[in-house]
Amino acid sequence: MSQQTPHSFGVFKPVGHVVISLPDAEAADRAADALGRLGIAGDAVHRYTDREMLRQIDEDVARASPLASIGQEMNLVLAHRVLAQRGYHWLVVGVSGDEQARQLAQAVKAEGAERAQHYGHFIIEDLIERDGGVPQVAESPDRGLDAQTPSGKESEAVDGHR
Repeated sequence: MSQQTPHSFGVFKPVGHVVISLPDAEAADRAADALGRLGIAGDAVHRYTDREMLRQIDEDVARASPLASIGQEMNLVLAHRVLAQRGYHWLVVGVSGDEQARQLAQAVKAEGAERAQHYGHFIIEDLIERDGGVPQVAESPDRGLDAQTPSGKESEAVDGHR
C-alpha cells in the first residue's frame, strides 16, 4: 500500500472508513464507479490490490502488539488475508457518518462486494449481510471473526462462493 495507513496496536484500523472487499479488479472498478455516482471519489477512495493487501497484512502481523488480539482487529486482518490470497481487491473509503456508510454499502453490494466493514473508534460494523440465513454468533479473540458460515470460517464462505 503506497499511502499511509492508519493502525491500532500495529494492525490496520482505518477509523472513519468503510473497508470493502470485492472478488476481483473488475468488481472493484464497478464499485468505484458506483461510489463516484454517489459523489464519493478522489482522496476519499483508496484502492488496494490483492498483492498490496497481502503485503500490508504480512507487515501488520509481523509488528502487531499483543494488545491487537484483544479486540477484533487481528481477526479482521486474518479474514482479509484469506480473501487476499484468493485474489480479492479492496476499496477503503472515508465516510462522514453511519448513514453515508450504509448508503455506500448498498451501492457496492450491487456491484459484487462481499464485505463492507465500517470502522468506528470502538466498534467495527459489518454492513453487508451474508446470503444463506446463517445468523452471526458472538465473536471473540479466541473464536475469531464469525463469517456467517456453518463453520464460522471465512475460507468456507469464499470457497463456497467462488
